[in-house]
Amino acid sequence: MKRTLIIITTLLGYQGYSQSKLDGYIEAGLKNNEVIKQHNFDINKSMYALKEARALFYPTVTLNGNYTKAEGGRTIDIPIGDLLNPVYSTLNQITNSNSFPTLQNQSVLINPDNFYDAKIHTTMPLLNFEIIYNKRIKTQQTSLQTIELEIYKRELVKEIKIAYYKYLQSVEGIKIYEDALKLVKENQRVNQSLFKNDKINRTAVLRSDNEVIRIQANLETAKQTSTNAKAYFNFLLNKKLESPIDTDANEIPSDLVVENTANREELEKLKQVKELNETVGKLTQSHWLPTLSGFADFGFQDFDFEVNKDSRYYFAGLALQWNIFSGNKNKYKLKQVEEDTKKISSQTDNVKQQLLLQFQISQNNLKSALEQFNANKNQKESAKKYNEDITKLYKEGQAIYIELLDAQNQWVNAQLNTNIALYNSWIAYAELERANATFNLK
Repeated sequence: MKRTLIIITTLLGYQGYSQSKLDGYIEAGLKNNEVIKQHNFDINKSMYALKEARALFYPTVTLNGNYTKAEGGRTIDIPIGDLLNPVYSTLNQITNSNSFPTLQNQSVLINPDNFYDAKIHTTMPLLNFEIIYNKRIKTQQTSLQTIELEIYKRELVKEIKIAYYKYLQSVEGIKIYEDALKLVKENQRVNQSLFKNDKINRTAVLRSDNEVIRIQANLETAKQTSTNAKAYFNFLLNKKLESPIDTDANEIPSDLVVENTANREELEKLKQVKELNETVGKLTQSHWLPTLSGFADFGFQDFDFEVNKDSRYYFAGLALQWNIFSGNKNKYKLKQVEEDTKKISSQTDNVKQQLLLQFQISQNNLKSALEQFNANKNQKESAKKYNEDITKLYKEGQAIYIELLDAQNQWVNAQLNTNIALYNSWIAYAELERANATFNLK
């Protein structure tokens, strides 16, 4: 690991590269990315769902009113005349008066006619474990979505870095081809001059013309590649695709890479899922427990919209519900929860191994990329020296054009390979950083 860090420091020193601009782009990407905004909307929705779950603990107060107008239908017969008229007749005879009238039997409608009832109805849960565990589930779901957002942010940071390095790689490739084009055009000019002076044959002139065309085509391809790389980078930042990209050229230190997969958000997510599943199990068990709630009504009711002291009333009480038997439905639900718990534990063990494997592969890829970069850098220095020597010999007439062309191609290819290896190393470093979850998301 120390050897790897030394190579990384050497790489950074070689490139003279700074990440201050890149850090700014990452910050902008985390702020403006549309997917992150969508995740934030989901988290806000979960927070409101949590507040809704908390509101279930408070009383519910409603204003209810109804008015009924009825005629016909079922009645209740009250034989008040049959019961009291004989008594009243005897009393009239005893008192020798008509003080006690003759009463008629009554027939009262069951449906009240011209009757109103207006009341304030209040209910409140006093003992309800389902509400308690529902609130806990909403809290855990909010935490779970927050963790999922952190996972996406880390992946986005990696993608932004890789896109940035690929853009720099393409820009450097354009510079290499532009320098190569100047070189082959100079060869074209020299060969045309030598041909006019009968120093070389036409074959060298035609070959130099073809080299100019080939390098121009490669340059155009490199420009298109750079345009695509810029567009993708700006897409990740939710900016206009053609927006310019600024770069730095300052040296930065490297950070120590220590295996940190045990703190990956993916494992924290599985831990949260396990806790959520346990709460679901407790919610299922709570169905075996009784629920108790209270209610109270305060209002007025009377006929013909009369309002007086006799119209006022209150009505209050307690409601108890206890499920005695449900066909073992809750028992089987709990068995399902237990199986989910076993599955989550198995997934956790598997993900731990996957994350450790990802870290080791990324670490090995970085080492390999750095070794390749060092090898290409040495080849580049050799190719440059070889090209300078052959160019000098060709101008002195001691080397043929094919040898010059071969030396120049080696020089151009060495630059391209070194450029590719350089930014492949940066890309591998970004992938290792993602596998190790070491980037500070603040």
